[in-house]
Amino acid sequence: MQNMKVTIAGVELKNPVMTASGTFGSGMEYSEFLDLSRLGAVVTKGVASVPWPGNDTPRVAEIRGGMMNAIGLQNPGIDIFCGRDLPFLQQFDTTVIVNVCGRTAEDYCEVVRRLADQPAVGMLEINISCPNVRCGGISFGQDPGAAEEITRAVKACAKQPVIMKLSPNVTDITEIARAVEAGGADAVSMINTLTGMKIDVNRRTFALANRTGGVSGPAIHPVAVRMVYQTAQAVSIPIIGMGGVTTAEDALELILAGATAVAVGTANFRNPTAALDVIDGIADYMRRQKVDDIRELIGAVS
Repeated sequence: MQNMKVTIAGVELKNPVMTASGTFGSGMEYSEFLDLSRLGAVVTKGVASVPWPGNDTPRVAEIRGGMMNAIGLQNPGIDIFCGRDLPFLQQFDTTVIVNVCGRTAEDYCEVVRRLADQPAVGMLEINISCPNVRCGGISFGQDPGAAEEITRAVKACAKQPVIMKLSPNVTDITEIARAVEAGGADAVSMINTLTGMKIDVNRRTFALANRTGGVSGPAIHPVAVRMVYQTAQAVSIPIIGMGGVTTAEDALELILAGATAVAVGTANFRNPTAALDVIDGIADYMRRQKVDDIRELIGAVS
C-alpha cells in the first residue's frame, strides 16, 4: 500500500487531492456523484460576513482550454453557511477548509471569528484576490504590504491554520508569497484565476457583463506549474497547487514542482468525479513508479 497522506500546518489529509473553492459549492450537490469522504479535503465556496449577490449576468463563458467567470463571489453569508453547510459537511470523513472573502480586514476577521469555535472547520483559506475598497480597489493580493497586513490581521483572530490564496495577476508571485509568510501564514494556495476578456464577435459585445473575468482550466496549467515551482524556492511553508488540474499527470506536475497538495477546480464542471479520478491516477502512478510515500515526490524536481 502506498502512503498518500500529507500534512499541512499540522492537519493530516488522507490524500493530497482537494476541491478548489468556487467550483464545488459546499459539496452538497456533488455528493450525489461521489463520496466526499474519499477526498483529502473539501474547500468551500467563499463565505462573507453578509450575503453577496454577485455580478450581473452573463457571468460564465466557455473558452478554448477552459472557461471564464465573473460570478463576483456570490454567497449566502456566514449565518446560512454555519446553519446549513457546515452541518452537512460534518457527515463526511474529510477535512473541511472554509474559503473566506471580504472587502476590508474587518470583513475577513468577522468571518474568521465566527468560524473559530466550529469543530468541523479544519483550516481557513483566505481569498486575497478580493478588492480592497480602502486602497482604491487594488486587491490585497497584488500589494505585498497589504498582503502581509491582512495575513497578520486574520492570524490574530484565527484558531485554525490559515492558508492565503494568492493571485497570479502580479509581476512577481514570490514577492507576495514572502509577504504572507512574513505575516504568519501557515500555507499558501495558488494560483487563483488569471484576468481575461472574451468578446462575442456576432453580437459585438462583451461575453461577460463584467467585461473581464477569471480564466481557469487547462489553459492556465503551465503558468500554475511555473508559479508553484518559483514559490517553493522562495518560502518554507506548504503550497497547495491548483490551476487546470484535470488529470493525475497535471496534479503530479504541481507536486513535483513543490506542492504538498493539489486542488481540482474547473474540471469538476465537466466531470463531477474528476477529483476521485485524480486520486486513483496518483495511486496508480505511485505503484508503477514504485513510490511508497507521496512525500518522496513533493518538490522532487529542482
